[in-house]
Amino acid sequence: MQSAVDVLSWILLAAGGAFVFVGGLGALRLPDFYTRMHAASLTDGMGTILILVGIMLQAGWSLAAIKLIAILVCLLLTSPTASYALANAALLSGVEPGNSRAGKAEN
Repeated sequence: MQSAVDVLSWILLAAGGAFVFVGGLGALRLPDFYTRMHAASLTDGMGTILILVGIMLQAGWSLAAIKLIAILVCLLLTSPTASYALANAALLSGVEPGNSRAGKAEN
């Protein structure tokens, strides 16, 4: 039974790492601020959930797991709020939404 929990834990940790990696690629490769922020915020949220659940499985039911649950709840509440605040501040400061390449005629 313990090896099944270990395997599931490592699958979740690897999947979380993959989500974070894809979010980093999205932040580098996407064309404008809003799409970059969208990629980073969504994949960071899911990557964080997967990584913390994987660590919780490794920790078992202990004080460490309770602390990880508290961290997860805080991240689930603050990450979307921070993304919204960042996007709203960018919009109010004049950063135009939209693809930087869209609508431009290529000659």
